[in-house]
Amino acid sequence: MLLRLANLSLLVLFPVAWFAPLMKAGLLPLFKLSEVSVISGLQSLWGTDVILALIVTFFALVAPYLKTVALALVQFGLLQPVALPALNILGKFAMADIFLIALYITLAKGIGVGRLETAWGLYLFTACILASLIIGLLTKQSLQKPMIGSKDPDK
Repeated sequence: MLLRLANLSLLVLFPVAWFAPLMKAGLLPLFKLSEVSVISGLQSLWGTDVILALIVTFFALVAPYLKTVALALVQFGLLQPVALPALNILGKFAMADIFLIALYITLAKGIGVGRLETAWGLYLFTACILASLIIGLLTKQSLQKPMIGSKDPDK
């Protein structure tokens, strides 16, 4: 039951993380920093590079949310556990977005042009992705436990 509640909470936390500030960026140290969220970053991308915007939209929004919904369906018995390997792949796609953000932050700080500060939304988004991966693994383990009183000698 705890795994179900944790997974369902991600259905609320993911949208919060998408709108939360990932980082604060500014060109020069004297000017105010602008907050960048997943959604504001996607809005900027849609205006400049549609293909990259589609890729990032899949990694940041579609993959993690689809995995969370499908995992809830498995947990409530509405989808067969056979789907778990596909959900594991979706979770890895969602993790790719975190690595892309970390790479951008590393590059921006390494170049030294302007200022870049990480914000609480980056930690929330990362925690949601990691929680989704852990919940998926724990769900898989709980479904593989042998049933008490099972007549199958292999279990």
